Amino acid sequence: MRILAIEDESDILEILRAFLTSQGYEVITTTSGIEGLRQFTEVEPDLVLLDVILPGKNGWEVLKEIRRQSDTPVIMLTALGRVDDKVKGLSQGADDYIKKPFDLEEMKARIEAVLRRYKTQLKQVGLSIDDVRKQVFVQGETVSLSPKEYSLLKLLSSKPGKVFSSQEILAHLWPKSTYATSQDVQKYAYLLRKKLEEDPAHPKIVLTVRGFGYRLAV
Repeated sequence: MRILAIEDESDILEILRAFLTSQGYEVITTTSGIEGLRQFTEVEPDLVLLDVILPGKNGWEVLKEIRRQSDTPVIMLTALGRVDDKVKGLSQGADDYIKKPFDLEEMKARIEAVLRRYKTQLKQVGLSIDDVRKQVFVQGETVSLSPKEYSLLKLLSSKPGKVFSSQEILAHLWPKSTYATSQDVQKYAYLLRKKLEEDPAHPKIVLTVRGFGYRLAV
């Protein structure tokens, strides 16, 4: 699993890198909000550790932009201990909130809990995604997906049950294109169902929410 840590205190960043790497995670680090967003788009992490006070763009701004692009799990890190700061983070889409200074074992437990919720939801539909190897399994059987099909599935699985609009999917799959349309989204949803569903005409994994978009069944 790949973790992106965005933290402006280099000593904390190095501690996080060393500890999480020792726990088997691939860790990408950066000290600024702007660079963090660039890395987020480039490396597509499985989870983000995000400091609130950052140069360039602060953590709230970075979180807002991440949520515009994706529902990748985000754990906020901050020295701000007020209840309203915690409420603000959670209400803006953070999955958890850890106050500095933090215990590394607690950090590990929080990360595992967030990722476990994600994995549990996927197992309910018999779906497993190995993002390191870019492999997908349905009921234990390997399914071969194109890069676009994989990106669509990864987006939907980032928040099982959440409805993603065609515009959200377009922004994720074709971030720089002015030519892609909702018909392209329909096409890839159809292709994904052909590979994942036992009966594509009656899908049980990739569902259409008429008038709103698509979601992964939970």
